[in-house]
Amino acid sequence: MLIPSIDLLGGQIVQLVQGEKLRLAFDDFEYWIEKFSKYKLVQLIDLDAAKRQGDNSALVEQMAKRLPVQVGGGIHTVERAKQVLGAGARRVIIGSALFTSEGQVNTEFAAELADAIGAERVVAGIDTKNGRIAVKGWKAQVELTPDEAMPLLEEYAAAFLYTHVDGEGMMGGFPMDVAARLRKLTKRQLIVAGGIRTQQEVDELDALGADAVVGMAVYTNQMQV
Repeated sequence: MLIPSIDLLGGQIVQLVQGEKLRLAFDDFEYWIEKFSKYKLVQLIDLDAAKRQGDNSALVEQMAKRLPVQVGGGIHTVERAKQVLGAGARRVIIGSALFTSEGQVNTEFAAELADAIGAERVVAGIDTKNGRIAVKGWKAQVELTPDEAMPLLEEYAAAFLYTHVDGEGMMGGFPMDVAARLRKLTKRQLIVAGGIRTQQEVDELDALGADAVVGMAVYTNQMQV
């Protein structure tokens, strides 16, 4: 399954390279909402909230009312997760809050969240840079690999979102060997992102049992949606 991605930064839809360099920016929200309305699931990320530099809450709420979205970015509390779901989101993506400052999996928070909103509405974000999990808008890392973290979060989430930060926004292709390895780690829905550029890749990932988040390839017309 192809999952289109909408990243919000400074009140615009943007595409960044490796989460840092701005490559594209759009403010024609109606165009993209209409374009993505045929999809079963759309990924919506508030980058300002993820980077702890403000938020795009009003835009998130508007889009959550009109598209079937899973929302991520700066969701660190049960209260915020409930707010996002209350605004119309199907699921919330939780990343940094699942890891402690000591670099451990925060199973206590994961359990609290799953109990409060239901594990079926939780997507565990496993953003990885140079093989280690990246947090706080990809500005920091913890001494954990996806292989170590995912089994500990299995019972608290309906899905795992693995973002290959090294290839994010570069359209260099997603490493299929990584997707195959991750598929063996979990029985939950597996969603991958980072560098995906062709429908053939989406089909290959589907054959492996993984869904594909696509951003840059869509916004540059490399892939038609």
